[in-house]
Amino acid sequence: MPVLTPLDVHNKEFRKGFRGYSEEEVDEFLDQVVRDYEEMLKEIERLKDELAKAEEKIGQFRRLEETLNNTLVVAQSTAEEVKANARKEADLIVKEAEGEAERRLAAAREKAEKTARDYENVRKEAAVFRLKLRSLLLAQLEELGREDKAEGGNAGS
Repeated sequence: MPVLTPLDVHNKEFRKGFRGYSEEEVDEFLDQVVRDYEEMLKEIERLKDELAKAEEKIGQFRRLEETLNNTLVVAQSTAEEVKANARKEADLIVKEAEGEAERRLAAAREKAEKTARDYENVRKEAAVFRLKLRSLLLAQLEELGREDKAEGGNAGS
């Protein structure tokens, strides 16, 4: 599509007719058209530059938006993963604590049972000791009683 330039308008020549327009008025008008046309072309170029810059900024903002959206998705995913890992770790800690509590409880029960057995053994040994001591004391008393009889029988003769 051919584009009419200000130079084309400026260099345009018209044939002269018998009763034509005033050449001076036509030239002044064409000069005004050339000036306005040049201004319009400059304005169009300026607007094209502005549009290109605006489109570039829009592109940057879209890329930034996409990056932020991706970052948000990654952050949400990471947060969920961190929560899940924290739950797993908490469950593991609780299970370990429960296991340790069970081990300690079992050890305490075992110790209590051993203490009870030891106490029972000591009680039985004490009972046996008391019986032996009583037997020994009774035997000693009998022996003393015999000696007293023997001395009393010898002293009276």
